[in-house]
Amino acid sequence: MTRLRILLVDDHPVVLAGIRALVEAEPDMEVVATAMDGHAALGQAKLLRPDILVLDMSIPGPNGAEVAERLRREEPHCRIVVLTVHEDRSYVRRLMEVGVAGYVLKRSAATELVRAIRTAAAGGLHLDPQVAAQAIGHAAPQAAISDAAGQPTEREVEVLRLAAAGHGNKAIAQALGIAVKTVEAHKTNGMDRLSLKSRVELVRYAVSRGWLGPG
Repeated sequence: MTRLRILLVDDHPVVLAGIRALVEAEPDMEVVATAMDGHAALGQAKLLRPDILVLDMSIPGPNGAEVAERLRREEPHCRIVVLTVHEDRSYVRRLMEVGVAGYVLKRSAATELVRAIRTAAAGGLHLDPQVAAQAIGHAAPQAAISDAAGQPTEREVEVLRLAAAGHGNKAIAQALGIAVKTVEAHKTNGMDRLSLKSRVELVRYAVSRGWLGPG
């Protein structure tokens, strides 16, 4: 059985030990390393190329948001699951724009972390139920985002779905066997057809259409 390779980042040893115990209790997961600051997190991620990075936001050195932004650019294969105490809307929206694959509150870790890791590994997006409502909004997203501009093509939907799940243009191009410029064109055209202006709007739309479940 191929196990998911996971890097854990948190600056509190007790929290780190607890997270490690949760992850290592799963037979299909292994912790390949831990880090306690941003510099160590970046170094370990580049050296070990883990499948999943579980990342605390309040770490010294480059903070968690800065680490996430850099790794989304430099190591796009690594899926990032944020584990944090921060619940405010602006924090969640910023990280969704970066392209993280999971957002879990520390108080929910026992029930949500493993689920978030599995969803991220499967190419989906997992939002802690406590922050999902404020991240994607309660107001009927299908009504808020009109399809009047026309339906996207099948290929545009494929690209938009992968983009909403946090994949970069290069990764989408490799997955679909097309050029990066073609991905960019499909993404632009698809978002224009749906009148979507940002990744947060794209994620909201994707959630409303059921695009982001695992598998």
